[in-house]
Amino acid sequence: MGAKLFDLIVLAGAWSAAPPASLALLPYGPRFPLNPGDFFQPLSLPMLAGALISGWRTRFEYRVWLWLPLKAFLIIWIFTPTVFWPMIRELYGAVSGRIIRSDAELIHLVRRWIVWDWLRVAMIAVGFVSSVRAISIPYPVTAKRTR
Repeated sequence: MGAKLFDLIVLAGAWSAAPPASLALLPYGPRFPLNPGDFFQPLSLPMLAGALISGWRTRFEYRVWLWLPLKAFLIIWIFTPTVFWPMIRELYGAVSGRIIRSDAELIHLVRRWIVWDWLRVAMIAVGFVSSVRAISIPYPVTAKRTR
């Protein structure tokens, strides 16, 4: 969640500050050393696997809290390629000169990106809070039966 907040506040804050001129700061293409997706995509799969594995044999009330992040990430994974990647292509295309857009269109697209990205942060926050809740619930120890 901290990395996503940094991405939204610092990186997106820079490239969305005064479009279209600020779009030159987009973190994509040959001038930028790392694509943010190269960080986020491989990281989320092990987190989801950990939630599934750790909650597999727990009682239902624990699984609900452990699997809520899975559902949040699945929603994020659906929206990222369907909503964000087309916007990235359009923004990067505009800054590289391959796509022609008016200043008003670019400002609208940047604002839409920021709103959707805050919704993505909210989904990550739901996953984070539910994970913390899952590890905060006392797990009852069952007594072993002797025969």
